[in-house]
Amino acid sequence: MSESKFSKNLIKLRCGTCKRFNYYTRKNVKLVTRKIELSKFCKFCRKHTTHKEAKR
Repeated sequence: MSESKFSKNLIKLRCGTCKRFNYYTRKNVKLVTRKIELSKFCKFCRKHTTHKEAKR
């Protein structure tokens, strides 16, 4: 089977505090060249922390 067009754009978001992977999201690689940084809730830290894009 060939790879889906959606799985190519998937990126992992890693918590800035505990360094665990909590979220997956997509980004348009052609338009957004920088790394994504979002404020999300971390279930391990039990608070809102910055989640940064990690390596694939």
